[in-house]
Amino acid sequence: MRLPQQPVPAASSRRIVCGQPEAMPSVQASRTAAGSPRHGVAERGSVLIIVLWVAFGLVSLAIYFANSSSLELRAADNRVATLEAEQAIAGAARYLSNALANVTEPGVPPDPASLKVEAIQIGTARFWLIGQPLDEEDDLEVTFGLVDEGAKLNLNTATAAMLAKLPRMSAELAAAVVDWRDEDSNPSENGAEDEIYARLNPPYRSKNAPFESIEELRLVYGFTQDILYDEDANMNAVLDRNEDDEDATSPNDNHDGVLNRGVLAYVTVHSKQPNTRTNGDAKINIATLDVQGLTRLMTEVGISAERVPQVLLRFSTSAPPGGTNQPPPSGNNTNGSMLQFYVRSGLTAEEFHLIENDVTTSTNAMLEGLVNVNTATATVLACLPGLDAEKADALIATRSGTDTQHSIAWLKDALEAQVAEQVGPFITGRSYVHTADIAALGHHGRGYSRVKFIFDTTEGGAKIRQRLDLTHLGWALGLEVRRQIAEAQDTP
Repeated sequence: MRLPQQPVPAASSRRIVCGQPEAMPSVQASRTAAGSPRHGVAERGSVLIIVLWVAFGLVSLAIYFANSSSLELRAADNRVATLEAEQAIAGAARYLSNALANVTEPGVPPDPASLKVEAIQIGTARFWLIGQPLDEEDDLEVTFGLVDEGAKLNLNTATAAMLAKLPRMSAELAAAVVDWRDEDSNPSENGAEDEIYARLNPPYRSKNAPFESIEELRLVYGFTQDILYDEDANMNAVLDRNEDDEDATSPNDNHDGVLNRGVLAYVTVHSKQPNTRTNGDAKINIATLDVQGLTRLMTEVGISAERVPQVLLRFSTSAPPGGTNQPPPSGNNTNGSMLQFYVRSGLTAEEFHLIENDVTTSTNAMLEGLVNVNTATATVLACLPGLDAEKADALIATRSGTDTQHSIAWLKDALEAQVAEQVGPFITGRSYVHTADIAALGHHGRGYSRVKFIFDTTEGGAKIRQRLDLTHLGWALGLEVRRQIAEAQDTP
């Protein structure tokens, strides 16, 4: 007979400790609490927030690196454009060097009709030659071409009186220029020597040697940015918007619609020309008339045998009075300048042109500081002895309607004899040194660069005497070029 089974008591949730029952947590109760719906929802929400923050961080990093890569790509593209522009400038310099070295006649620049100076394509880049207008009132559009250094006053040879006539100059500034370049330490009247420069901070000494560049004027006592540049801050001879808005933007200007240029636009240290004939022989000196040499020269160039004694007779003490517009003979055979010789000689303009480049009034191997009257502006011409603003304007008007043929002969009828005698020693009709102010752009009109070269052809070839980066002066190509670039970019 089987005994009835007793029910197995449920596992006690208590245990005996020191004879006392101790409550123990119920496993089932814990599992029930952990699996409650509210706890599960909170847990899943926390995970979602974390995931969203992680996703947000990853997206932010992706955007940051994408933007950074885009900027780096654009910077690299701009750098490539700049390199293209720089190489275009280097190519332009070689092109101009070759053009200047192979002119048909020494002292005469390349034919403007054949010289390429505007928007010249080199690969994907283009370059321009920023020139200077002969008419200073033409300041609304950029002039393109070479700049004649002979059309400016030479800081190393111009007198204080000539320098003082330049815009923004004064007698004190002109005297300071002369004291800077002379060999002594004795200050001229209103000038500045070591004693003045020693008071500056930092102190330095007067150079007492010739100027090596026009930028050296920054060191001369009294000169400021306004005096050197005036309104033409980027030195492109154009009245740009920022140069005609009073004090809204740099530079300071008077908002009168007229470009006022500083001293740097009118001075040079490079104007010079060789005092030899094209074949290398010495020129015929007419300062103290070389009768035999002049006779031989006139015969060589084709002046008739009858004309030669007539010309020589005018320098004789027994020569008859001169004709119309001719001064009477002076009774001697000395000449202070080429112009004075021409006026006294009775030669026609055509005859004088045949011998003009083969005669001289100086024994120096190189003639420095002569102003080319065929390319100088009215501002520079007005600085020459015997001339003023009114006479300079009259010369410009006469020149514009005359085929000067790179000669000074046209001045004979444009000036009174006394004025011609005063101005003669300071002028010439030819130039051997030119500036090429080259601006270039790379692809898509980017990478703007600008470099100025000064080419010297006095020794036969074209040598670079100065290279100066002007990119920091800002855009110098004017509004029209900017508009053309914008239109090209909009064209599909």
